[in-house]
Amino acid sequence: MNTPNGKEPANPLATLTIGFIGSGVMGEAMISGLLKQRVVEPDHIFASDVLEERGLELNRKYGIRWTTDNTEVARAADLLVMSVKPQVLDKLLPELHGAAGRSPKIILSIIAGAHIQQLSEGLDNPSVVRAMPNTPARIGQGITVWTAAKEVPDAQREQARAVLASLGQEVYMDGEEYLDMATALSGTGPAYVFMFMEAMIDAGVHMGLPRRVAEQLVIQTMRGSVEYAAVSKEHPAALRNQVTSPGGTSAEAIYHLEKGGLRTVISRAIWAAYQRSVALGAGKKVSHGNPTPVRNPDELDNGR
Repeated sequence: MNTPNGKEPANPLATLTIGFIGSGVMGEAMISGLLKQRVVEPDHIFASDVLEERGLELNRKYGIRWTTDNTEVARAADLLVMSVKPQVLDKLLPELHGAAGRSPKIILSIIAGAHIQQLSEGLDNPSVVRAMPNTPARIGQGITVWTAAKEVPDAQREQARAVLASLGQEVYMDGEEYLDMATALSGTGPAYVFMFMEAMIDAGVHMGLPRRVAEQLVIQTMRGSVEYAAVSKEHPAALRNQVTSPGGTSAEAIYHLEKGGLRTVISRAIWAAYQRSVALGAGKKVSHGNPTPVRNPDELDNGR
């Protein structure tokens, strides 16, 4: 993309050292995305992990710097990505307090349920961006919902946006409450899709198809359907009706999906994931299988 004067826009990340506290699946996805999009060089990425073998693995794959010392990364980074499990955050914040507070360092957190205020106070840094990416970010096809503390300057917001754009699409929301909703819908969403794919593949094998053929049919059907929906911009119900002829195979299959309560199950699952995210942020426990209080599923189905 060219600017009005015909020059390429400046890369807001070009001179920054980007640090990663935690280099698991999503941490690696972000590292991979940044390097594939060539927005930073490998020696500008510095990651920490508790396992030395993990650091060596990342160095072999991407040529980045690594350490087992979290504070070393926190001090060196201009933009610090927090990508650890929520369960370890309470122990990690005292360790990083002060080390992550050097101005104009920006904190970019992808930790589910970790609120901006908690991170800002725990790290002694008001410049906190909170984001929820998803696993397709590993191939540059993710979508990330994010927001920022009011103290984050415009220049640092653009730095955060550039990091998240390297993973796929990004959506800024002016309100932290939307992050829990995004966690349940897009953050956790790939798990729902993969489970549906698994069920379809197993059904194909049950009918007699070789598994490799069933997998090919299902994966391309999912891919093609999603691309078709994106291009057509029609409501999903209209697209479904295009496939569903009276008395046909689609009508028979949909009858059984509706009879089995597919919509209600999906709505309840997403609502339960949302409550789990809210509970993580509040430090509360939610019992498995009972995400009460849950609104009437009919309300969820009707969008109320």
